[in-house]
Amino acid sequence: MEPRRIRLDLRVSPGAGRSAVVGRHGQGWKLRVAATPEGGRANASLVELLATSLDVRRPDVRIVAGAGSRDKVVEISGLTLEEAERRLELAGRSA
Repeated sequence: MEPRRIRLDLRVSPGAGRSAVVGRHGQGWKLRVAATPEGGRANASLVELLATSLDVRRPDVRIVAGAGSRDKVVEISGLTLEEAERRLELAGRSA
């Protein structure tokens, strides 16, 4: 059986004071990452933040669209959409 995969729409702000899940942004989520966008550091920081917030492995988080943009689509393996949204909501509250 193929692992379940979901996609999330994100708006990412690089160069923030600290990395955090901010909350809902339209149909997606807004996140801040402390890393700057040079050399893919912000994308790597985003993957780390999502993996930690969603309690999944880093290889289970993949940017599938918008790698060079603030608006991104990420694919997450191993979670349902409902579980991912619940975990992001909790992460946003504790930020």
